[in-house]
Amino acid sequence: MKSKLLITLLLAQCLLSACNTLDRHGMDTDLAVQHEALAKHFEAEAAEIQAKIDEHKKFLSHFESKRYVYGRHADDLKAHSQEVIRIYEQAAIENRKMAEWVREAGH
Repeated sequence: MKSKLLITLLLAQCLLSACNTLDRHGMDTDLAVQHEALAKHFEAEAAEIQAKIDEHKKFLSHFESKRYVYGRHADDLKAHSQEVIRIYEQAAIENRKMAEWVREAGH
């Protein structure tokens, strides 16, 4: 009985010591590179959001110039487009702030 316990403890000790020598981060350990990649991701997201903003601004100008096509729904569509633009602009600002923050944290 004691020999089984002793063997189990030795195996556990070997396993734990083997795990201790493993590199915790198998990926790139250079944090500056990771921060720069994350900052570029946030900037790319901001650029995509800006493209969506431009698209919704076109919709808004279309709704304003062709009110007669949409009838009573023109005001609803206009309000919806304005709200979407506002939300996207806030998201773009936040993504740019995050990119700046990540760059500052990386240095």
